[in-house]
Amino acid sequence: MMSLFERLGNRLINAVGNMLYALGYTAFVLKSSLSFLQKRNDAFRVMVMQILFTGVEALSVISVLSLGIGAMIIIQGVSLLPQFGQGDLVYPILITVITRELGPILTAFIVTARSGTAMATEIGGMVVSHEIEAYMSFGIDPISYIVVPRFLGAIISVVFLNIYFNIFGLLGSYFVTVIIHPIPFLEYFHNLLLNLRPQDIIASFVKSGVFGAIIALVGTYSGFQVNRSTTEIPQVAIKAVGKGFVYCIIADAAITLVYYL
Repeated sequence: MMSLFERLGNRLINAVGNMLYALGYTAFVLKSSLSFLQKRNDAFRVMVMQILFTGVEALSVISVLSLGIGAMIIIQGVSLLPQFGQGDLVYPILITVITRELGPILTAFIVTARSGTAMATEIGGMVVSHEIEAYMSFGIDPISYIVVPRFLGAIISVVFLNIYFNIFGLLGSYFVTVIIHPIPFLEYFHNLLLNLRPQDIIASFVKSGVFGAIIALVGTYSGFQVNRSTTEIPQVAIKAVGKGFVYCIIADAAITLVYYL
């Protein structure tokens, strides 16, 4: 019978082994992505399909979310801040909350819930049906053909969805707000541009790119964790969503910390 220390030691060894394997997987995907960009191949169509699913089909959800949050911030801001003599702060708050914080992270959450799950489920199904083995038997690298197009497609999709979230959240919400609290459009637009700094845009782009990479890596890596049974597929899909949320939040905190250094 194993002692407590032996069990803890085994768990530690397994955890370190899994972490090193995941780091090796990440490095291999990054290396294969460079090769993918240098020579266009058949997997390009897979990347386009990934962008359509992850980016285009998520536009309706992003529209509703960005419109609601943008309108809520403006309504609360123009109602409360003037009472404290800080009415002008509504614009920096809008830029900070929508562009730098909520835009990238909420977009990442939506993509994790939709596409992260789909990637883990699809690849898990390929493992169970021996499709991965079939690819390898024909000399096709599963990382280059299956993972890299999804990895690049997710990054491109999250970046563009984030841009869409910002535009829709900052400008679209104006037309909702004006019904309740009229604000001159030129004044609103001018004050937004006045408070939008290059570092805000860079931070937003960096976050969305990193989040896209995390979602794809976690989703595809989780799919390969399926061994032989179809009952494992929903389990790894659920774990992929949980891990995707956690890693995105950690990355968000780290990038925000660097921003303020």
